Amino acid sequence: MQNKNELNIEMFERLGVDEQQSENIVRPSMSYWQDAIRRLKQNKVAMISLFFLIFMVIMCIVGPYIYPHPYDFQNIEITNQPPTKEHIFGLDDLGRDIFARIWMGGRVSLAIGVVGAVISLVVGTIYGGISGYCGGRVDDIMMRILEILVGIPYMIVVIIVSVYLGQGLHSLMIALCLTSWTGLARLVRGQVLELKQSEYIMAAQALGTPTMKIITKHLIPNTLSVIIINTTFSIPGFIFSEAFLSFLGLGIKPPLTSWGAMAALGQQQMTYYPHELIFPAIAISITILAFNLLGDGLRDAFDPKLRQ
Repeated sequence: MQNKNELNIEMFERLGVDEQQSENIVRPSMSYWQDAIRRLKQNKVAMISLFFLIFMVIMCIVGPYIYPHPYDFQNIEITNQPPTKEHIFGLDDLGRDIFARIWMGGRVSLAIGVVGAVISLVVGTIYGGISGYCGGRVDDIMMRILEILVGIPYMIVVIIVSVYLGQGLHSLMIALCLTSWTGLARLVRGQVLELKQSEYIMAAQALGTPTMKIITKHLIPNTLSVIIINTTFSIPGFIFSEAFLSFLGLGIKPPLTSWGAMAALGQQQMTYYPHELIFPAIAISITILAFNLLGDGLRDAFDPKLRQ
C-alpha cells in the first residue's frame, strides 16, 4: 500500500517556459530622480503644499494689478474699517486696503526667503565642498572660521549692518545672509568627507582631474538631494526672520511693506481692530507651514531607504 506522504512524478505537471513572456519587463526602469519625483507625487500633503505655494507666488506677482484698490492708496476718512465686500480684508490705520498689501508684502517676504536661500545654497555648498575635499589643515582653518561665524548672534549682525548701511531691504538681506550659510556648509562637508573615499573619486584623482572639477562634477551632484531638502527648509526660516525683525522695527521700512511690517503695525491696533494683525499673521503661518510640509515630502522622496 502506497504511503500518503510519499511523492512521485505523477503528482506534478510540467508547465514549461514561455520564452516570449519571460522577456517582458515587469517593472519599468527608473533613475533615482525619476523615482524621487514619483514618490513626491504620491505624497498628497506635499503636493497640496506645492500647489499652494505656486498659487501664493502667482498672486503676489499679479494680485496687486488685478485687484481694483492700490496697495499704497490712503483714505484717512475710513480708517480701520473691518472686512467688507469692497475691501475683503478691511483697511488699516491709514485707510489702505489690507488685501492688496498682503500680496505686495508677500513679494518682499517671499523674495527675501528665496534669494536668501539661494545665496546660502551657493556659498554653503562651495565652502563646505572645498573644506571637505581638501581636508587636513585647510579643513581645520575653514571650520574654525565657520565656528566663529556661528558663534556671532545674528541679531548683533543685523544691528551692525543697519547702523552702517541703514535700514532697508538690501541691508536686511546682507545681514541675514552673512551667517545663514554655515549650517549647509557643515552638512555638505560631512557628505563630501564620506563620498571622497569612493572608488570613482579615486579614479578621477588618478587620472589627474582638477580638484574644482571633481567637486563640481562628482561630489556636489551626489549631495544634491541633501542640498535641496536643506534649502527648502531654509526658505521659511528667512521668511520668519524677516517677519521677526520687521516686527521689532529692524526690517522693512515704509513705503515698502512686508508681512512682518504689516504684523508690526497691526499689533498696535490689535485690541480694537484685530483684523489688521490676523491676516498678515495667517499669511506668514500658512506659508511657513506649506514650505515645511513640502520639505518633509522632499526628504521622504529623496530618501534612498524608501525607494521601491
